[in-house]
Amino acid sequence: MADRLCMVVSEGTFDKAYMPLIMGTTAAASGTEVHVFYTFFGTGLMKKNTKPKLPGMYRLFTGMFQKKMAAAGVPKHDEMVKQAMDMGVNFYACSTTMKLMGVKESDLKPGVKVLGAAAFLKLASEANTTLFIG
Repeated sequence: MADRLCMVVSEGTFDKAYMPLIMGTTAAASGTEVHVFYTFFGTGLMKKNTKPKLPGMYRLFTGMFQKKMAAAGVPKHDEMVKQAMDMGVNFYACSTTMKLMGVKESDLKPGVKVLGAAAFLKLASEANTTLFIG
């Protein structure tokens, strides 16, 4: 089995946006191959200029939380995605979800690949760790 981490992200909130980025960059820094598959509402996180918000009533405090993260040295979402890609983290948008939600490949951040569930399942079946974030 490969030293591989696979993650599935199915929600598009602020917390779900950062979890795979923090875990993915940490794993990549330690030499692990990382694949992150965005499906359903998580797919929106891979669209250009996405600004994830905290869930529910906490949404009102998103700006305050972003300031705390910046003060702690945590980059903004788009910047962290770019850093992760530069480290070799692979990002995928679910092809079926894209059809369902009318997302075009041109809507995605540069470097995000389109992948079907069957192909991702093959990657995950060869991983030593698979996580579901959603």
